[in-house]
Amino acid sequence: MLDEFLSQNEGKTLEFKENAKSMQGVVKTIVAFANTAGGILVIGVRDKTKEIVGVVDSLQEEERIANAVSDSITPLLIPDIEIHAYRDRELIIIRVPHVAGPFYLRAEGPKSGVYIRFGSTNRIADNEMLESLKLFSENRTHDESPSLKGIIDENAIKQSFALVKKEPTRKHLEAFSVYTDHLGKSIPTVGGILLFGQNRLNLFPDAIIRCARFKGVTKEKIIDHMETSSFPPFAIQEIITFIERNTQTEGVIGRIHRVDIAEYPSFALREATTNAILHSDYAMRGCHIQIAIFDDRIEFTNPGGLPFGQTIQKALSGFSRLRNRVIGRLFRELQLIEQWGSGLQRILAVCAKEGMKTPLIEEHNNHFRLTLYSKRVEKRRLLEWEESILLYLGDNSSVTTKDAAKNWKVSDRTARTRLKAMVEAGVLQRVATSEKDPFAIFIIRK
Repeated sequence: MLDEFLSQNEGKTLEFKENAKSMQGVVKTIVAFANTAGGILVIGVRDKTKEIVGVVDSLQEEERIANAVSDSITPLLIPDIEIHAYRDRELIIIRVPHVAGPFYLRAEGPKSGVYIRFGSTNRIADNEMLESLKLFSENRTHDESPSLKGIIDENAIKQSFALVKKEPTRKHLEAFSVYTDHLGKSIPTVGGILLFGQNRLNLFPDAIIRCARFKGVTKEKIIDHMETSSFPPFAIQEIITFIERNTQTEGVIGRIHRVDIAEYPSFALREATTNAILHSDYAMRGCHIQIAIFDDRIEFTNPGGLPFGQTIQKALSGFSRLRNRVIGRLFRELQLIEQWGSGLQRILAVCAKEGMKTPLIEEHNNHFRLTLYSKRVEKRRLLEWEESILLYLGDNSSVTTKDAAKNWKVSDRTARTRLKAMVEAGVLQRVATSEKDPFAIFIIRK
């Protein structure tokens, strides 16, 4: 189990601490984990080097932590605190569940004491985030909220549904939450306005999508750009057309006919565009969806990290948690998405089938980014000896320097050099109690 944690870097759901001397820091991390997506806090490991230093008097430290959590956090939170032995050292592992709160530090109060997780750091929740936490605790999403000033464009609804040969009634639209009951009156929801609002940009000026084609691989020079404020069901095709205009198509001569092969699979482009619109946080101000095209890649960036309780690992396993339920319902009804939670999986599968470099999926504080790589970008090929040790690790949980030397039929010195290179390349993770630990082991980095 410890190997599993050490194979990963600190992030949204994992943190290492050398000790618990700063109990305030420990408690803040526990609060941030509980409010965001749950997490694991490992005490007794240096966060920079992952050197395992252990905890002195682990039983006393466990009691201190349990008392601090009980005395400092509101409402009541009960994490799982365990002591684990590693060789001659003891570690404390704290598993924090994700529960609807929001949780806060009692001494700082419910407004300034609420912390959330941004990457590998803990941040005080601002007013927008506090409102999002409140909605989550009530099992509501922002786009399900009533829009008191919104006006729906009925013609836009008819046009979008006509594309799938459907004619929705007012009851259908209420069932999809395009409209909602407010004080006995049926009015549009935020999601309804974002999708089909006549005055959507007056109410949500950031609900635009900006696309740009840059020269080379940096953002120094723009050679083409487009901004669309069209209703989302129609904007998707506009964006795909812009991307296709700014990417290459290779002609391959078959036995009879010429076949045009696009630089990016059309399915991946459509899925990535839809994903950005579907999961964008429209409550954030001053941020909008951006699609940046470079010579070697396309970056799809939308405001808002993953929803509360969601992680990249869960998303890739098919676990779905929608930030915008109204938009999700309509997109499914309009056949713009097929199955909840399958988008990222299907993008990865298509790119793998096409022999493309694996897409990069990142959560940058309050933004989410999906990067598709051009078919012209070659995947890094593993050397023969790298493949050999990875095959070994497929049957074994870890490898030592001596094991590697035996596997490769080289000296211990050569094995150490090769293992170090694989660690620096981000392929392996070294697990040790010190820099010169002779019993260090190596595991596959997640």
